Amino acid sequence: MRGKLTIYMGGALALLLCSIILSLSFGGASVPIGKVWSILLHHIPYASELLGLSPVAAGAADPDETIIMKVRLSRVVLAVLVGAALALAGAGFQGVLRNPLADPYTLGVATGSSVGAALLISFGLQVWIGQWTIPAVSFLTGLCTLFIVLRLAYHKGRMELETLILSGVVVQAFFGSMVSFMVSLSKNTINEIVFWMMGSLSMRGWNHSLIVLPYVILGAIVLISLSRELNLFALGERQAMHLGVNVQRTKLIVLIVSTLMTAAAVSVSGVIGFVGLVVPHLVRLVVGPDNRIVVPLSAVIGGVYVLGSDTIARLALSPKEIPLGVVTAFIGAPFFAYLLWKRKTKGGEARA
Repeated sequence: MRGKLTIYMGGALALLLCSIILSLSFGGASVPIGKVWSILLHHIPYASELLGLSPVAAGAADPDETIIMKVRLSRVVLAVLVGAALALAGAGFQGVLRNPLADPYTLGVATGSSVGAALLISFGLQVWIGQWTIPAVSFLTGLCTLFIVLRLAYHKGRMELETLILSGVVVQAFFGSMVSFMVSLSKNTINEIVFWMMGSLSMRGWNHSLIVLPYVILGAIVLISLSRELNLFALGERQAMHLGVNVQRTKLIVLIVSTLMTAAAVSVSGVIGFVGLVVPHLVRLVVGPDNRIVVPLSAVIGGVYVLGSDTIARLALSPKEIPLGVVTAFIGAPFFAYLLWKRKTKGGEARA
């Protein structure tokens, strides 16, 4: 297993590195890939000396270096972190719910986070406590959504799968109607609310990456440590219990951690759909169902997916920018339809 993980992870990290270099190279001001490498290596301690690169002149103001390090790199890092958070959350939800079509939005956390942001924007309170206002409030409303869903799903000390999914659908529909209601009442801020609901990484900086980073690290550690239990969940909850898994405790931990990562990502980027659905399933198609490989690999491929989508969003209609959620939906919706068709075809073959 370790050898297989090493090979696939090495390939995924190489793909992520290439995606980062390409994303940094393209934009309103085109920077040659060779110069991007040079700029990045000059900012890595001792890399310039080891590779024999010429030092940068003191006091020299290189506009390309300013573009790469102060404008594009912060957005690239945030895209990778948001993608990793949503993909990890998707892998967690799909593993614990035993449904490859589940995604981080099953519990309505993204819609719940949207309520907080839409409320602030509608009343003009976006900077009530500074630049952290929308991320903080949308994060809190996302957590409240989780609490409501879990409270509805629990019955006699147990949390049934069917009740959990139904609770998520009901809560998501309710909060979605609230957001639509606020949009209908808005006049001056309707475009801002709608754009945030479609997701975007524009006008984001390093501070926003610091919001997501702890949750990605924590989520990755927890889900990787529970990957064996997630494998046993595939056998069914009763069988997993007989094999020594504390089913209710594991289910609760995975759901909470996955929801925290989703809320953290949505609080800085808005609603970005299909990442948690497409990435883990795509990884399983390539490497198989072993969550010990799927979970860490999903984090890397999730970063590649969101970074690539954000690059397309920036360049497709430049200088106008497409909302990131629109691009991920354009890519993810056909893939979702393919998965449904494939499951239907397999079901028909099985019955035949």
